[in-house]
Amino acid sequence: MWAMCAPCTTAYTGPLMSYSASFRCVAGCSGSYPLDEVIYSCPECGELLEVQHDMEALKDRSGSAWSKLFDQRWMTREWPYGSGVWGKKEWVQPMLRGENVVSTAEGGTNLFWAERYGKTLGLDDVWIKNCGNSHTGSFKDLGMTVLVSTVKQAIEDGKPIRAIACASTGDTSAALAAYCASAGIPSVVLLPKGKVTTAQLVQPLANGALVCALDTDFDGCMAIVQQLTTEKSIYLANSMNSLRLEGQKTVAIEIVQQFDWKVPDWVIIPGGNLGNVAALGAGFDMMLQLGLISKRPRICLAQAEKANPLYRAYKAGWDNFEPITAGATEASAIRIGNPVSVRRAIRALQAFDGVVEQASESELAEAAAAADRAGSYTCPHTGVALAALEKLRAKGTIEPGQKVVVISTANGLKFTQFKIRYHENEIPGVESKHPNTPVSLPSEYEAVKAAVFEELEKRA
Repeated sequence: MWAMCAPCTTAYTGPLMSYSASFRCVAGCSGSYPLDEVIYSCPECGELLEVQHDMEALKDRSGSAWSKLFDQRWMTREWPYGSGVWGKKEWVQPMLRGENVVSTAEGGTNLFWAERYGKTLGLDDVWIKNCGNSHTGSFKDLGMTVLVSTVKQAIEDGKPIRAIACASTGDTSAALAAYCASAGIPSVVLLPKGKVTTAQLVQPLANGALVCALDTDFDGCMAIVQQLTTEKSIYLANSMNSLRLEGQKTVAIEIVQQFDWKVPDWVIIPGGNLGNVAALGAGFDMMLQLGLISKRPRICLAQAEKANPLYRAYKAGWDNFEPITAGATEASAIRIGNPVSVRRAIRALQAFDGVVEQASESELAEAAAAADRAGSYTCPHTGVALAALEKLRAKGTIEPGQKVVVISTANGLKFTQFKIRYHENEIPGVESKHPNTPVSLPSEYEAVKAAVFEELEKRA
């Protein structure tokens, strides 16, 4: 929790409770299911479900009234609105009672103006949305607060849920474990053995999760967790559960809010399981439908070259998506060959005049290093998105004068070894262009002075 009014005394009340949302099939089947029902796919056709809001009810406020309300709540101390997610509660999970919100003040993350980096590309308006500046160090907190809060309320209302489980490449498990620990709900994590960073492994262990390291990749973990959660007492926390996307869509709303309710020209999103592109698309669409904005941005989905099934489908004209076996990549969190949200992602990209780019290991490492030299500190997945930006700029697809936002999905501090190996020129297949290592010197003033001025001369 953070320093706010106690939830027991300021629980969510009043006329705004009339808003509602439910699960509906993405393919348009007729069923409608409560958000606290243990269900992840359509019983009629097997497609994923999505959260649909009562948009007519939400139109009881004008677009300007909604933006004013969201601005009034920004970083407030009134529970639970100080969270970047729960400040948009009516658009996220309107039926949740305030005392069941499980929050760590997620969201409200900064937009970093990458001025010096952008100028190297001939662009003056490049921004990095630092979603990793959050409690567990990744954007996954945004979705997990919604999912765990909803489960907490479902348990309170009598649903026989014993634990929440996920498959993860690292960040999802960290978020799930933290939020479950805060809520007092057991968590179960399935990780691909030896394929996550030490920092990512330690997080769920520290928060008391049951961590299972499996001899497979993420897709193998995902297949098993889907089987495990056919047991109704084990609740699924992966992004095929669209409660996650409801929290993540607030990134789109925050970006526009931080630009004084103006829409950027481009948003570039690194993608693995592809829930994030669908989520941000949903956020922009809600703002469009409710009159807060008048246009959509273009979206670029960026994939690592070694885990690029959507890029391949895009190059083939979307006609034939085929899963692949993802190869080893520094962008480990998006090392996914069979993404569960592929149909939702394709739909969003088509609606947003979207494109898909890929980045080689060298391209993602060099893009991350270049941004770091200009004041950022990026994870390798953000490096994939930055590399996509560089390629789109080189092609002329992104033009001078356009405002570009790159989504940074995780904190660079979780990927220290990636940084060290880059600067020590030890990443296979990458010849580091910007290596920077400590200069070993004797403890003598003249030696230090000589070394400092020699290096400053080189950098002039």
